[in-house]
Order: sequence, then C-alpha cells, then structure tokens
Amino acid sequence: MSTPLPRAGRHRRRIRIGLPVAAAGVAAAVAAALLTTSAGATTASASPTVKPATSSASLSELTDRVAGALTTDKDFKKASRTKDTSGAGTSSSSSSSSSSSSSSSSTASGTGTVSPMIIGGTTTTITSAPWMAQLWYYDDKGTTATGDDVGFFCGGAVVAPTKILTAAHCVKGFDWHANGAIVTGTDQLPTTDTSGNTDLHGGTVSGVWRQWNHPSYNATAIDNDIAVLTLPSPVKATPIRMTTSTDTASYAAGTSAKVYGWGRTSSTSQDISQTLKTATLPIQSDSTCATAYKQPDGSDPFIAGHMVCAGNPASGSDSGTTATCNGDSGGPLVVNNRVVGIVSWGVENCVAKGSYSVFSKVRTYVGAAYPRIDDTNLSGDHRADLFVRSQSTSTGYEKDSQGTSFGARISWGSFSGYNTILQTDLDRDGYQDFVLRRSSDGAVFWLHYIPATQSWSKKEIFSNWSTRKFTVAPGDVTGDYLPDLLSVDSSGNLWIYPGKGDGSFASPVKVGSGWGQYNSLRGHGDFDGDGKADLIARQSSTGDVYLYRGTGTSGSGAFAARIKVRSAWTGYNAFDAVGDITGDGKADFLARNTGGTLYLYPGTGKATSEIFATRISVGTGFQAYDIWG
Repeated sequence: MSTPLPRAGRHRRRIRIGLPVAAAGVAAAVAAALLTTSAGATTASASPTVKPATSSASLSELTDRVAGALTTDKDFKKASRTKDTSGAGTSSSSSSSSSSSSSSSSTASGTGTVSPMIIGGTTTTITSAPWMAQLWYYDDKGTTATGDDVGFFCGGAVVAPTKILTAAHCVKGFDWHANGAIVTGTDQLPTTDTSGNTDLHGGTVSGVWRQWNHPSYNATAIDNDIAVLTLPSPVKATPIRMTTSTDTASYAAGTSAKVYGWGRTSSTSQDISQTLKTATLPIQSDSTCATAYKQPDGSDPFIAGHMVCAGNPASGSDSGTTATCNGDSGGPLVVNNRVVGIVSWGVENCVAKGSYSVFSKVRTYVGAAYPRIDDTNLSGDHRADLFVRSQSTSTGYEKDSQGTSFGARISWGSFSGYNTILQTDLDRDGYQDFVLRRSSDGAVFWLHYIPATQSWSKKEIFSNWSTRKFTVAPGDVTGDYLPDLLSVDSSGNLWIYPGKGDGSFASPVKVGSGWGQYNSLRGHGDFDGDGKADLIARQSSTGDVYLYRGTGTSGSGAFAARIKVRSAWTGYNAFDAVGDITGDGKADFLARNTGGTLYLYPGTGKATSEIFATRISVGTGFQAYDIWG
C-alpha cells in the first residue's frame, strides 16, 4: 500500500453534471525548452528546440484531482445520460420501457451516477489485467462556489507506454490536460481518510498531455465512441494491443470475451466495489443486438459495424444478469489478449430484461486509432511534422504541419556528417527520436530526448552500415506495438530489426530479396487503414510506385504482395513519409519534383490506385534540402 498523499484544497459539496457537456479545448503544448545534444560523435552537435510533454500539474495537484473527482462522484443515484429508446431491452412479454445511457460515472446538476462495477462480475487483480487504467476528471471551474464543479470517472486501457484507449464520451468536451488524472498499476480505487489524505493503493498517478477522440463521434447516437489520451511520460503498466481490422473471429457469435471495470454492486444499490472486477460475456450477432434495441418507430440505436454487443440477455434484475454498468465506460472488452471493444452504452440501471452491454467495435476504428498510438511529432499536436536538412549548410529544420501546409522552418542546428536522418520514437516515450547514419563509417545512432535531464542522448545502435541501400523507420511492423527498423543491404535483401522499446533490437529477420530494384523506400504509419505499418516503394526502371501492406508479422510474411498504386512517377526526385500530416487518421505522403516544388498526397486509406487524394502544393524551394526525415 502506498503512503497516503495529502489532498490539497477544501472539501467540496457533491454536485452533478451530465456527461458529456459542451466541448472544451484540447490540451495544448507548453512553451518550448532549449535542449542540447550529447557529445561523443565526430559529427556536429545540433541544438534542437523541443516542446516537452507535460501535464502542467504537480503530483499533489494530480492527487487532488483524483480526490476531487472521488468526492464529487462517489454516490449518485441516476444514469449520467440517456437517450430515448422506449422498448429497448424489453422482451415481448414485458411492457416496461427502459432507456440507454453511456456507461460512464459522472456528477451533474439533476443527474449523476456512482462509479459502478460490472454487475455479476468477479474480483480480479492488476496482475491479471496490468493494462487497466482509472480516468479521473475534476474541474472546480476556478471558483469558490461548488454548484459548478464537474467530476467523473471512466475506465481505460494502456495500449502503449504513453497511450490510454478509452471512450469518446469520456473525452469529448472535457479538458483532460487541465483537469484530468490517470491512475495505473493498481486494482483498487483510491480512498480518502478523514484528514483528506488520498491513498492510491500502490498506483501511480499521471497527468494528460493531449487528447484525441474520433472526429465523427456523435454524442446523440453514442456512435464512433473511441478516444486516446496521451500521457506526458511512460507508465510501467504492461500495454495490451488493439485487435486488427481484419479480425472477424473475435466477433463471431458465441465467442467468449472478458470485460473489466470498477464500481457499483447492484442496479438497486449505490455501493461501489473498491476492487477491479471482470466478467465473461458471449459475443452476440449484430442481428441479435439490433433486435434487442429496435424501437417502436423502426429506428435502431444499435449501429452494426460500429458497435458490438455482448452478454446473455439481462433478466430484469441483478439475479441472472451479468452486464457492464455506468462507470465502466472506456474499459476494454478483451478476446485472446486483444482489445476488441470499448464499453460504450447500455440500458439505464443495466439490467432491463432482454438487454445487452454495447461496445465500440475496435476492429472498425483501429485504422483511425493506430495513428494516435504512433503519433509522436515535433510540435506536440496530432499532426506529423517534417524534418529536413539544408544541403548547403547541413542545418536541420523543423517544419510543423498546419494540416495541408507547413509553417515557417525552425532551426535545430547543424546536422553535418550524416547521410541518413529518420524520425521515429523507438522507446515510445511520446518524444520524437532520430536515427542517424554517420557518413564517415556508416555507424548508426539513436538520438533521443531524456525528459528528466532536459537533454539529448546519442547511442550507437549499429556499426558499418555504409553499404546499406535503405533504412526505414515505419513504426511497428511485427505487431507487438514496439517500433522496428527496416534495412535493405547491398544485395537487395530486406531485413527487419525488431525493436525492444528501449532503443535496442532483437536479431534481424530476413523478409526477402529483390528490394534493390527500388530507388526509394519510404514508410511511417498505416496507408491502407488496417492499423498496420506499410511501405511505399518506387521502382528504378519505370518510376512505378507500389504499396507493400504490412501484415503485423515478421519474416517473409511481414508484407503482402505489392500493389501498384502509381505509374511512371519519374518527375519526382525526393519522397518522404512521416505519418499523418493532415490529422485525419490516415498516413500521408510527400513528393518533391525536379523543380523543387513539394506536394502533399493526402492518404485515403485505400489499398488501390486511389491510395492518395489529389495532390496539394505545399511550397517551392525544397530543392535546397538533401535529407528528409
């Protein structure tokens, strides 16, 4: 048990506010800090400027947010939000009506809920579910009055060291950077004693740096209900992976899935469970779910393809019912150690006869969510930025994405002595790293930022790569959520260097031969929308461009058969792929023509000749740069 932490501030009277509320600002990056590179290389040392990830809150402030949310949210009676679903969740023999609600725990003027558990669940431990996270939100609105306070609780899953997967209705409209706190590493909810001290029961509290929710989230329909929170520093919790876009087996009717959450012990009692709960639920077919929620007017709040429901039909009471309930929002539905669903909504009080628990269908949204898992960039927003080096001065420059253009360049100092510079994040700490190859001897270095010392460290990771034709940092190729490196040797063989998440690599694995036929090999992110890292290659002899779709595996099966997506791209002499430049959740591509004009090719997510939308000119004069990140 951890030492109790003091709770700052005054005790507050509980009030209630519906979830969600009107949109609040997304967490903003803070002022830049000037940093220096480490010594130890014969190349020039750059002096890059980085916008550090921060929660803008001290440990005591974060703990106070937890305490405030806990006090404000702990014993309310009614569901946080309802939509009219008269007849939903009722059988033909029942005339009672019920309404669906998001399964979040909130406090509101007029409505509110406790932080409930899974009804019918059993106790589990953090060892069994090390990726579980508690999301606490508390905003006192900066006033001495208590009537405007906002506080609520949701669940979530750690899907990368700095990433929390949760529901959009827990995120949209709330400023998590200013008011949120994430607790990981414990199966116990926090408690406060009579002196106001908060005990996290061995858990670790983190702030939130930035937030993303699906851009098409519909609060009325509770549709596209998926979000990702980015933490300012990695947590020790073991991540769990999302399922893939091609996964159909996990959604077959009858498949056993596990759901996790904290809270309410009964539909009729407001008692909460101090300990994490789990339950096993059978996946139901879309037709079963749609029938259960079909309305008298013929409409149906269950949206096939976007949602999945699970469980046995509720009995109408706690006895014989196993279901998610208010407060479980954002928690994961797990099949074969993959997140296949996110707790989204259900009927009010959770046990109406014939009802099921409803989840966001992760398979549908992994293509949109994956770029947020691997979205490290230079400016600290949700758009990938560009790093280029001046041919004449060897000065490196940051050019921040503005969606369909780039801002004024920002100098990072001298990068002389290198012939390869790649943007990546090998340790998944939320900061942009660089892979550098030294011109003189082919030594390859990992340049990464250390937040604790506000400095850069450079580590040699490979030696004598002078003859390597290409080196690519596409992200996670092997499907373990750890970024990898690819390299083509002088014989045209492609190798995967599986990343360990700390700047080191496992033994290389050969993908195949024949890659020497290309004069460009680029990739960072997911071009076809399936949540797996892909490659773009241009053939030397014809200028034809091919997509190699990642499969999420290693070895010879790492990429599917190539797909021709462009013919005779001979007018371009430089390419780059840095991820999602436009911020729409799809990887984009950059191409420079022989006249020095740079074009943005927005990704469409289609693995066809329509892989890119109409090109957009983002400026001239780009012939001045010889290296692209």
